Amino acid sequence: MATLVTSKGQVTIPKPVRDRLGIAPGSAVEFELASDGRIVLVKVDAAPPASRFAALRGRAGKGLSTDEIMALTRGEA
Repeated sequence: MATLVTSKGQVTIPKPVRDRLGIAPGSAVEFELASDGRIVLVKVDAAPPASRFAALRGRAGKGLSTDEIMALTRGEA
């Protein structure tokens, strides 16, 4: 099933492929290079945190020292 590439480098993922992978509007996908040179489209299940601080939200509570909080923000904890 051939798909044309637009001048902006965009392609439309055919509906049978979207249905098979469970891709809906807003889904995240990745293109991975297979060992034989093919490119594989993969649906990404979970979006990464918006920032490194979003991943820490709710982890620093009472009882942590400034040094412990700084270690959390640096990913050392």
